[in-house]
Amino acid sequence: MMNSTNHSQNPLQSNNSSPSGQLPQRLFTRREIIPARNDVLWRIERGAVRTLTWSEDGTFITLGYWGAGDLIGYPLSNVKPYQIECLTSVEVSAIPPHLWSQDVHALFSHIQQAEELLSIIHRKPISLRLWQFLGWLSGKFGRDVEQGKLIDLNVTHQEMAEVLNTTRVTVTRLLQQFEEEGTLLRHKRRVILRSSEKECK
Repeated sequence: MMNSTNHSQNPLQSNNSSPSGQLPQRLFTRREIIPARNDVLWRIERGAVRTLTWSEDGTFITLGYWGAGDLIGYPLSNVKPYQIECLTSVEVSAIPPHLWSQDVHALFSHIQQAEELLSIIHRKPISLRLWQFLGWLSGKFGRDVEQGKLIDLNVTHQEMAEVLNTTRVTVTRLLQQFEEEGTLLRHKRRVILRSSEKECK
């Protein structure tokens, strides 16, 4: 089981020109767990999180990756256990139930992204699954650089393996293969995709 870290219980009020207006805001640090509350949805203003559960033997199962503009929260899932882990420093706005209907677009987006990721993790072979997952991450967290598309999020080999239902060793081997083929570059602890049209056989 994962243990949440301590964080301030005092919400930060937004008194600037933030798009969240006067909604209560919270700041979290990397690896903190966003509190389990059934009376709010959280809108990510800055940063990235992953939602996850785990099996009886303690194996983590990643359910999704979410970034700025996304809605997350315990009311959106029936999975138990369920946890929201910050992958970076994160700023969120707390949205109360009477305002949920105003974020229908974000709710649709949540469903669409979850289904897209679900379709990717069932692709075969595993090389295609990993490449399409990297493409999904680049579309969500990527930015254009001279060499290609930089995935501006540090996702470990183990975390990729948890998403794709494979082993860390397999992920490491395939990333090395992509690098040797010239379709992927390493940049510090980040990855740059050189081609969006890679065919994995």
